[in-house]
Formats: sequence, C-alpha cells, structure tokens
Amino acid sequence: MAKNSDLGALRNGPDASPMMNSDTETAIAEQNEVKKSQPTARDNILAFCIVFCQLVQAIPYGAGLIAAIDIPKALEAPENKSVWIAASYPLTQGAFVLIGGRIAAVHGHKNTMLVGACIYVLFHLITGFMRSADTVIVMRALSGIGGGIMVPNLIAMLTIAFPPGLMRNVWVGMFGAMGRVGAAGGTVFPGFFGQLTRWWWLFFFLAIFGAVVFGATSFILPPDGEPMDANGTVDYVGAYFGVTGLVLFNFVWTQAAVVGWEEPYVYALLIVSILHFALFLIWEGKFAKEPILPLDIWGSPSFGPMVLSAFMSFMGVGIFLYYVQVWNIEIRHYSNLLTAAANSAFAIVGTCGCFVSAVAVRYLPAQAVMATGAVAAVVAGIIFATTPAQQTYWAQCFPAFIIMGFSPDFIFTATQIITSNSVWRKHQGIAGSLMGTIQMYGLSTGLGFAGTVERYTNDGGRDQVGGIRHALYLTIGMAAASVLISLFLIRIPKDQREGWDREDEAAAQT
Repeated sequence: MAKNSDLGALRNGPDASPMMNSDTETAIAEQNEVKKSQPTARDNILAFCIVFCQLVQAIPYGAGLIAAIDIPKALEAPENKSVWIAASYPLTQGAFVLIGGRIAAVHGHKNTMLVGACIYVLFHLITGFMRSADTVIVMRALSGIGGGIMVPNLIAMLTIAFPPGLMRNVWVGMFGAMGRVGAAGGTVFPGFFGQLTRWWWLFFFLAIFGAVVFGATSFILPPDGEPMDANGTVDYVGAYFGVTGLVLFNFVWTQAAVVGWEEPYVYALLIVSILHFALFLIWEGKFAKEPILPLDIWGSPSFGPMVLSAFMSFMGVGIFLYYVQVWNIEIRHYSNLLTAAANSAFAIVGTCGCFVSAVAVRYLPAQAVMATGAVAAVVAGIIFATTPAQQTYWAQCFPAFIIMGFSPDFIFTATQIITSNSVWRKHQGIAGSLMGTIQMYGLSTGLGFAGTVERYTNDGGRDQVGGIRHALYLTIGMAAASVLISLFLIRIPKDQREGWDREDEAAAQT
C-alpha cells in the first residue's frame, strides 16, 4: 500500500496526500487526460494550414457564381449555360466527397488529400485552355472531383488532431466559415480575370494558387501513420451506386432548368438516378461488408432528420447566393468588382459566425442552433426577394447579406460537430464525408430546383425579375421547412466533452 501511495504522490506532485482514495485518483487522472488533450502550438499551425486549404478549394465555387454569367457572353454561348457553369464544380465536389473519407480511412488521409489536390490543380489548369462553354463545364466538373476528395480528409485530419471540446468546435467552425469566405471572396477574382484581362486567366490563377498552397501544406502536415482502417476495404460497388445516383439526380434537375421537363430523357435519367439510390441502399444494407457509411451513424432517431434539415438549408443558401449575383449583374448592372464588393458583408459576418456557432453548440441543443441558422436564411430570403428592381445596396441587399452570413455557419458547425462526436475516432473521415456531401451537394442541387422554378415563372424569358423572385421564394420555403424539421423532429443532447472517451481511445488502438 505504501508503495502505491508513493507512486501516487510522485505522479500527482509533491503536495499530493499519500492517503488518496480511488475516487480522488480517478478525478486527478481525468484532469490529466484533459490537460493532455489540450492543443499545442503545432496543432494550431496544422489546423490553420488545413483551414486555409479549405478556403482555397472553396474559391472556385464563389468564382463560378460570377464567371457563370460572363463566360457564356464571352464565348457567345446560350445564356442557359450559366447555371451549368455555376453548378458543375459543386456538383461533382458534393458527389465525390461521399467516398473520399472512406478511401482515406484505408489509405491515409494526407495521401488521399494530396491526390485530390493534384486533380484540382490539373483540371483547373486544363480549363484555362478551353474555348467553349461545354468544355469549360466538363473541366470544372472534373476539378470538382479533386475538391470533393480533399474536403472529407481535411476535416478528418482536423477532428482527429482535436478531440471533442471547445478548440475542436472553434476550428471546425473556422473550417466551415472558409466555405462562406471562399464563396464570397471567390467572386472577386472574376472581376480581375474578366474585366481586367481575359476570363481564362481565372483558371490559370486557381491552378497556380492551389499548387502553391497545397504543395506548401504537404510539407507542413505530418506524414500519414497507420491508416485508421488499414486492413479495411473500399466498397467500390456501393461507391458506384452512390456517386452515380447523386450525379444523375443533380444533372436531371439542372438540365431541366435548361431544356425543360418536356424532354423525355430528363424523366428517363430521373428514374435511373432513383434506381441507383435504391440499389445503393440495398447493397449497403444487405451485401456490403464494410459500408461507405457505417450503419451505427444512423442509430440516433434524430440523425436522419438532422441530415434532411441541413440539406434543405444548404439548398436554400446556394439558391440565394447564385441569384443575388444574377440580380446585381443582370438587373442592377453592377460590374464584377462591384458585385464582389457587395458580397464582402457575407464573408465578414460568416467568419464571425463561425466563432459564435462554435460556442453556441456547446450550450444550446443542436436543434436550436440549426433552427437559428435556418431562420436566418428565411429572413434573408424574404428581405432580398421583396427588394425593388432598382434600389440602393444598403436598403435591403446589405442587411440580407448580414443576416444570411450567420446561416451556413450555424448549420454546418452544428451538424459537423454532432456527426464527428457521434462516431468512433477511426470514422472521422467518413463523418466528414457525410456532412461535406450534404453541404456541397445541397449548394449545387438547389440551383437545379431554382432554375426549374425560374424557367416556368419568367414568362418565356420576358420577365427576368419575376423569375428570379420566384427562385428566391424557393429559398424561403426550403429554409422554413428546415426550421420545422429542426424544432419538431431533432432531439440531440448537448455535448460538452473535453477529450476522447476512454472507449474511443481504446478503439483507436485496435
């Protein structure tokens, strides 16, 4: 007994009493575990690099919102190509996020992220040499695959480095904010590479910028250790059904906005996409030995409604962001640079919102945090949808951007933290892939839905203002539905843990 007491005194300090009971030793051990879980300066440097990579891969989404309006004009292509140029990058980005996390769990997060970075750089470089709207669309879609592979691995490296706690919430909030900053800040570049020089220099810039940032980050990030699931396998059959279903479903809605629902192949592809989804669920539930998404993720009765609520909110946000650009350029005749300046309020508020949401998710129920973000989207949508065609920016556009700036952060931060905290440490990449899919696929799919609404409400193109308004009304409806789902169907308790659970630490070693 004396020997054990002496060891306890040495472990806990010279002032520790040798006559500690087991409860005291347990409490001190837990405190020591919390101290060990506190991030170091190196951890924060790595987190900054990861967050900056997220910013870089998010810029093409924002850049595409304005470039989509200018490029068809420069190439003398039909205006209906605009929605495809805007949607192609987030479409494939959202679809391929699904498998990016699982591939990395088997082959390593850093290695897989760098493969995605190479794809991103290569196809942005090739896009700069394209001289037709269709080839630009295809190359942007291929570059989006690289972004989709990067996203789940960036967030996985972040959530693995930071155990559950306040600092994880802050960095995850920053990671989510970079999507908003990239979306708003990315609109600046078409101004430089559209007004001041030829449009294709935008894509050369994105390739060079990505090569520099991702290359530098590759030297800073530590090499992959043993992959989280080194002995596992990638379910490529499930990946095919899932990715193909996602791509086809989004393609149908976006193409319907271009050619209308009168075309038979649109209905045919819709049926094929739904069939792929059904086969995906059957395969994952009945036959897959290691599903792309672990089945225990869906154990909570609130998890499904949470995913649906987030998806509808992100669709609303994507609609809002695209049609605000169209309104300011086509209706109010802002220049590209002035349009980008108008977006700055969204970027600034989004950055602030990430810190607010990171703290709020620790002290408020998840459904309250998500509902707050959805309500912000409803209010912003109402403000902008009712704005007169010609009005000063400060009257309604500015407050709409301010309010909308809080929406994505509250939704992304809450859902990502809840999902990451709900799965084992080895499944962090899969958790990141799920919410990354929901975010990016929602931003892209919303454009297809809204484009269909606009097509059938703009009087054959003669009432552009009316068509845009009706598209913005869809933002309001999507976000309002998300509010109701959050308040009435989601019940997830607050998570105030600091550090990994002992069971999780043990599982990570197996």
